[in-house]
Amino acid sequence: FIEVGKRVVLDDLLNGIIVQSGNDSSVALAEHLYGSEESFVEQMNSMAEVLRMTNSSFGNVTGLPDRNTFVTARDIATLSAVLIREHPRIYERFSRLEFTHNNIKQRNRNTLLFRDSSVDGIKTGYTESAGYCLVASAKNDSMRLISAVMGARSNASRVKDAKILLDYGF
Repeated sequence: FIEVGKRVVLDDLLNGIIVQSGNDSSVALAEHLYGSEESFVEQMNSMAEVLRMTNSSFGNVTGLPDRNTFVTARDIATLSAVLIREHPRIYERFSRLEFTHNNIKQRNRNTLLFRDSSVDGIKTGYTESAGYCLVASAKNDSMRLISAVMGARSNASRVKDAKILLDYGF
């Protein structure tokens, strides 16, 4: 819910991206940091190469359908593990249950956060071509697990499948 021409603080942009999957926030941040979405996407692909995400490519910053955007479950789990390990202060935001901007309260779409206290984040996604997706991370004592579900037929099935994977792992 970014308004054109209005300034938005970085904290709100990050919360918009992380908690609510705000495409407007993603584009605004990319343009601010690299001058254009295209330049930011180049950096995304360079980082994917460094992380050996060999079966993934990014064509935009939103994850919306694009002929150059495809990501495997393994690669998104790899990226998630790096985020959790190397950027813990950013990762903390992924457990936020809601975010308010412009007096609009928005709930986190990762409903596992509301159902399982060991789950502390990551992301949901949906496109017609990819189906319902959920990358979830949970910590039980000193063990952290990441599950990646892609291509589910509904929100309920992605949540159920992610929970099954995490429970099996623990």
